[in-house]
Amino acid sequence: MSDLQTRRRWINLGETIALLALVVSAAGVWIAWKSSNEDKATRIVEQRQSVPLSLRGSADRDGEALTIVPVESSHGLQSLTVTLKGAPPIEVGSHGRLQASDVQGALKDRPKEAKDVTHSVPVRIDARYVEMGKDRRGGGSYTLRYKWEGGGLFGSRSLRLIGLSR
Repeated sequence: MSDLQTRRRWINLGETIALLALVVSAAGVWIAWKSSNEDKATRIVEQRQSVPLSLRGSADRDGEALTIVPVESSHGLQSLTVTLKGAPPIEVGSHGRLQASDVQGALKDRPKEAKDVTHSVPVRIDARYVEMGKDRRGGGSYTLRYKWEGGGLFGSRSLRLIGLSR
């Protein structure tokens, strides 16, 4: 074989490799183009983070009830249970209205406290609520503020709720 024939053989081999690379590249471009036409529109969904449950309580004008509601408006209260140490739990329900008479019954075993002075007691609140369509549980330790009114010589004392704080 002459030197010229050897060079032609290498040129043919190089041309064959280049042609195969071109075919493989064209197949890759065709596959990418085909799959991009079949893709559906990309949906971007905002993921909201879950917000822990925080509650606030506001007493009605005479203190006979305390309305407990979630601070976050996206939380829907399903049930609420208030527990004072040493007393049975008070089932408040989804309306969130804690009655002063229920708290007075739970505090009946405590020593007599001064009237017209603000007192406080730690409570445990457990709640079931809905957030972003999912059932959740939450709660925590809170401080319930109240005061005693009435009494006198023949009158009985009554409990008035003032507020709820963390």
